[in-house]
Amino acid sequence: MSSDDAAMSPDALRQLDEVTGALSGLGEVLGREEELGRVLQCSVNQVVEAIPGADMASVSVLRGDSAETAASTSERVWAIDSDQYAAGDGPCLEAARTGQIVRVGDREGMRRWPEFARSARAAGVRSYLSAPLFIDETFAGSLNLYATQDGSFGDLDEKLLALYTTAAVTAIANARRYTAARDLASNLQRALESRAVIDQAIGALMAMRGIDAQAAFEVMARESQNTNTKLRDVAARILGIVGQAGDGQKTSQ
Repeated sequence: MSSDDAAMSPDALRQLDEVTGALSGLGEVLGREEELGRVLQCSVNQVVEAIPGADMASVSVLRGDSAETAASTSERVWAIDSDQYAAGDGPCLEAARTGQIVRVGDREGMRRWPEFARSARAAGVRSYLSAPLFIDETFAGSLNLYATQDGSFGDLDEKLLALYTTAAVTAIANARRYTAARDLASNLQRALESRAVIDQAIGALMAMRGIDAQAAFEVMARESQNTNTKLRDVAARILGIVGQAGDGQKTSQ
């Protein structure tokens, strides 16, 4: 049966109905996730269930001129993707770079990406379906499906993957915003903690040497520069010395 016939058949339409419902529910699940790694892993695990004919899946992420696999359904996929990155071309990279869905069978794969397709064939892969994932200027990649049978993916699978990718992009964007907010909060907390330690050390130097706050800060700044040590670490060292001196006085008494 041709892909056009399959797209028009009652069975295909019923399948589309079922998968659309599943993807809608999946979008809600992904939307509740907050950690980016879990979102990506959930995406590849679920897409294999949602897209007929898919045996394996992965997410490729471009980083400048290189790429890496951020999530996959098996170690086998990691190896296949790694061969593609080493070859410098293939369905995942093409989808990520062009922003277009790439659907290729074994013969066309050998013609378009001979080096990669040979290693993929040796690993038992015969069909590829990759959709671009573009979140923002810092996150671009692709969601990739692999099948062990030639011609496993048709027009319907391509449409389903496009639908799925829309839900995945939303979830990934949400996870990235959560991660950025969490990191900002963590950095602010570390900054506050560092400031507290520095302020305490300034106070200790003022008491020990009878100098003002500016002079105490300059003493610490010079020590930081001379020893190539962070100001917070210099402050912690001073407080440690003060603490030891205090313990010594208590012992002698």
